Amino acid sequence: MSPRIVVAGASMAGLRAAEQLRAAGWTGTITLVGDEPHMPYNRPPLSKEVLAGRAPFTSLAFRPRTSVADVEWRLGTKVVASRLCERIVELDDASALSYDGLVVATGMRPRRIRCPGPLAGRHTVRTLADARGLRDELTRPGARLVVVGAGFIGCEVAATAVGLGVREVRVVDPLPLPMVGPLGELLGRALLKRHEERGVRFSLGTGVAGFKGEDRVTGVVLGDGTVLPADVVVESVGSLANTEWLDGNGLDLADGVRTDEHLRVGGRPDVVAVGDVARFPNARYDGVARRVEHWSIPTDTAKHAAKVLVAHLNGVEAEWEPFAPLPTFWSDQHDFRLQSFGAPALGADDVRVLDGDPAGDVLVGYHHDGRLVGVVALGGPAAGAAAARHRAELLKQPALTAQGSA
Repeated sequence: MSPRIVVAGASMAGLRAAEQLRAAGWTGTITLVGDEPHMPYNRPPLSKEVLAGRAPFTSLAFRPRTSVADVEWRLGTKVVASRLCERIVELDDASALSYDGLVVATGMRPRRIRCPGPLAGRHTVRTLADARGLRDELTRPGARLVVVGAGFIGCEVAATAVGLGVREVRVVDPLPLPMVGPLGELLGRALLKRHEERGVRFSLGTGVAGFKGEDRVTGVVLGDGTVLPADVVVESVGSLANTEWLDGNGLDLADGVRTDEHLRVGGRPDVVAVGDVARFPNARYDGVARRVEHWSIPTDTAKHAAKVLVAHLNGVEAEWEPFAPLPTFWSDQHDFRLQSFGAPALGADDVRVLDGDPAGDVLVGYHHDGRLVGVVALGGPAAGAAAARHRAELLKQPALTAQGSA
């Protein structure tokens, strides 16, 4: 039997892992297992172009490289358990796969609100089916939308809903400003102002206590007792890692899959993790293991993990530089874009305007001990270009002094 690598997860991270395994010289079998029936597709447009009706599914699907034309796809199938000591994963169709190498790429799922009330009319945005179902509801005349959560997805959905002409759009969050966690107060205030100017209303500093309605939601009950009328609710309150299938193997699954500086899992050279399920120490910063839910991470992690795994399976001794990606994200909302390079959260205590003004195009720098560790641009193309010019500077920065275990 040909040696086999199983990739658990057939989204973007799984596809990139398969491509990079071939690029690293793996000639054996690659089997990808994924619970969605679709081939891998691009998720960021789900809360924007797909929800707005501007992008069909055919425009989202990734075009796999010719190098993975012989990959075995097990779509519509879920990995439900694993026995890493035996090198076996179990699937929900009662079958099992043995492997020589395993790539953990099972990603995340939306966290749901646990409150009294009906489920009908409440949505999340993670899959193509999610976006299609939500669009059907938002395009009904007179719809009133409440978005719970003022993070990336919540703000994008609110902006898209305004563009669709939804009658009322309100965002609820227990924090005092939208996206204040990743961006800080300065840009949080600027975002709040821009959204309000375009018709979004906010209920900040309060959470959700329950949902009104019999068969479906008709209102959202806030912590202070206020009831917001709602025909549609979007829950955008964070994510949970899909790691239950790894239980029982002695791994650190506290928040995703804990890896070492080479994305190896649990001290096992035959198991690596990629994408936003991986909690890894970034050698560019402080050595603290964190998950990163940015679009660039599946490709970055796949490149490093694949060469490490293939070298082990081929019996090659190699010295690798510790994994040290430069996180990158963007978010399109209304007619403006947020563009970031680096790790703004590490510099949240020292935020400075580098160029422009928060009322217009602005570039903000985030500093740790006086050193620039991240930049975020808010505005049009010129602001984004200004952020990109700092990318080289951020790449040249030496590692921060370790502040935690690697």
